Amino acid sequence: MGTQLSERLNRLSPSATLAMSQRSSELKAQGIDIINMSVGEPDFNTPDHIKEAAIQAVRDNWSRYSPVPGYPGLRQAIVEKLKRENGVDYTPAQILCSNGAKQSVCNAIMALVNEGDEVIIPAPYWVSYPQMVLLADGKPVTIEAGIEQDFKITPEQLEAAITPRTRALILCSPSNPTGAVYSRKELEGLKDVLLRHEQVMVLADEIYEHINYIGEHASMAQFPELKDRVVIINGVSKAYAMTGWRIGFIAAPEWVVKGCNKLQGQYTSGPCSVSQKAAEAAFSGPQECVEEMRLAFERRKNLIVKLAREIPGLEVNEPQGAFYLFPKCSSFFGKRDGDRVINSSSDLAMYLLEVGHVATVGGDAFGSPECFRMSYATSDENIVEALRRIKETLARLK
Repeated sequence: MGTQLSERLNRLSPSATLAMSQRSSELKAQGIDIINMSVGEPDFNTPDHIKEAAIQAVRDNWSRYSPVPGYPGLRQAIVEKLKRENGVDYTPAQILCSNGAKQSVCNAIMALVNEGDEVIIPAPYWVSYPQMVLLADGKPVTIEAGIEQDFKITPEQLEAAITPRTRALILCSPSNPTGAVYSRKELEGLKDVLLRHEQVMVLADEIYEHINYIGEHASMAQFPELKDRVVIINGVSKAYAMTGWRIGFIAAPEWVVKGCNKLQGQYTSGPCSVSQKAAEAAFSGPQECVEEMRLAFERRKNLIVKLAREIPGLEVNEPQGAFYLFPKCSSFFGKRDGDRVINSSSDLAMYLLEVGHVATVGGDAFGSPECFRMSYATSDENIVEALRRIKETLARLK
């Protein structure tokens, strides 16, 4: 009994990318050239003006505990960003900064969800959403939105999924893993449903906000009649290539922020002091770097879509944001290469790794077992070579 883990942990699944990562490392250790398209982070370096702000923060001795919700300067910079870029009004008291947007999502779920509460999660979904709901003793309720509807749920699907036990909807736009982006008109349809169910909060994960190819980012918080039930989750990792700096935030009604502040104060306290000063510079400084990276991602998106559509057996849609392609690959299920049979997207991903030497992620972990995820946050040359390998490898399956 002394070595028994808690039931809370036993409910959780291990990281779905663990086997892929471990096998990839083994192959690399054997000297095999692996192209990694499994990683969900920009391949750019943090812009220089942000790094300089961090260096100056070290020199200026920003090295002590920060307030739990973050420094006032950073929270004010976020308030100004939200007003300038999103047209929504918040106060610093409605902002809480955390150790990455991942903690921000988990904070909000832990603060809002009671045992048995249902949380609606459109599938495909980011792998951690259902696990976080389980951690909070809640019940994940998935709505399937396949490639035929561009991986976006409809108002009718949302209405059918809501019950008296529904506590929240998690909506990620632009989406990981699909790159789907909800337009303002599409969000309006979902908003009309939510207005009929006052108990449902919206967790709007907008971390990929600036990696957007349709020219406009729409947010649920932009609807005044719903704003008091929306928790915006965002951060600096994707737009500013700051994944390792670990700064995320929520913008929410003050009662939610107070609850998350109470929670965070007990298990992590405030985020890294130097990272906060860097994030303040990111939000307040020049934004040309964001557009430069977005243009590079858009060019890569066009390239990978073109090449993937040339691979027989893959069904490919056009991502509208983020840096992922999520092709449907179920036409390969049941096919074989010698004694090796492909029964799932996880099998296919492992096959592509071991035979084609390209690391991808099976769609099972994202709630869509008929697809797999490729990240194009890598060079044009890597994309061309990876897709060549994938095309050649899949052609071996009969």
